[in-house]
Amino acid sequence: MELTALEEALDHLVEAVTAEDRPRPTGQETVRLCRALSRLQAVTAIAEGDFADGGEWAASGARSGPAWLSTETRLPTPECRRAARLGRRIHGLPHAEAAWLEGRIGAAHAAVLVGLGNRRTMYDLTEAEESLVGQAASLRFDDFAAVAAYWKQHADPEGTDSDEEERRNRRDVYLVESLGGTWFGKMTLDPLSGAIVDAELARLENQAFAADWAAAKARLGHDPRPDELDRSAAQRRADALVEMATRSASTPPGAQRPAPLFSVFVGYETLHGRILELANGTVISPRAVVPWLDGAYIERAVFGPGRRVEVSKRARLFTGATRRAVELRDRRCAHPYCDRRLPQCQVDHVIPYSQDGPTIQENGQLLCGFHNRAKDPRSGRPPPPDAA
Repeated sequence: MELTALEEALDHLVEAVTAEDRPRPTGQETVRLCRALSRLQAVTAIAEGDFADGGEWAASGARSGPAWLSTETRLPTPECRRAARLGRRIHGLPHAEAAWLEGRIGAAHAAVLVGLGNRRTMYDLTEAEESLVGQAASLRFDDFAAVAAYWKQHADPEGTDSDEEERRNRRDVYLVESLGGTWFGKMTLDPLSGAIVDAELARLENQAFAADWAAAKARLGHDPRPDELDRSAAQRRADALVEMATRSASTPPGAQRPAPLFSVFVGYETLHGRILELANGTVISPRAVVPWLDGAYIERAVFGPGRRVEVSKRARLFTGATRRAVELRDRRCAHPYCDRRLPQCQVDHVIPYSQDGPTIQENGQLLCGFHNRAKDPRSGRPPPPDAA
């Protein structure tokens, strides 16, 4: 493999980005670099797979090609193992392999596409591969991942249900005290449980942020900068978790538990099979909802022509069907360079209310706090927590 020209080209790039008088790269130059990196990752993964299969590493006494590469490159062995596995399996998807080598998709897209293949889906995947690759090359990554999840539910419903059960069975939380008295922990939750915990953490963190911002403004006499607040975002999340535990302990016996709300979308997707999607964009199997149905509310949303949504009257936790319709229709910030999902967004007027913009579905849009405030920085509202 001829690598001298590549190494020389990289040397020139390194010199360019480390020069003291270097110009800032343009957006298109940065995009080209990202695509070049994707191509190089594709070549590297294929090479790692071929090297692992070649057996040259065996003479050194290494247990495998990835183990040998990990020692020589100082990269984590699991990372080398994943790359080699991806490099091997991508050969079975010629459209995906070509798109990756051309830089039209990246390693994450390739991993999703490879993950769709098993003995039950390979025939269907061969038929659908070109279309799926086209979606990967044209959609935002999270939208493509949703499309891939939809496809897998159609092609392998039994396997999808088994995957959902496995994800739920992997749930785990531990919290341990160190010798110094500090507590360390980790949690693994299935999509529904994680969404419930994340939503409540975000709600309490937002309340804490608003309180910190108001206190700092009163103390300083002007809108505070993020570094002038009493707590960091990480500290507010930690305090929110403690607040959740405190409120749980103080809940009186027999108090009514808040029931989850599931939104059932009726439209093109429903006509073509099993579609369930959380408000945060995660696609799940219908089996994942079963344990929650005895205490949940069901909300029906019918998508009509012109992106109009009709929402049933039962819409818990939201004020008004018009607002809920905009939330269910958009499900993410309307700004083209933003990926904030529904839980982090607010419903805003497209034509401002102050300019006689009507409060109707067609004049509504979802915007995250950052982009909502960017429309009117003099509003006096605190910036979103993620700005801190």
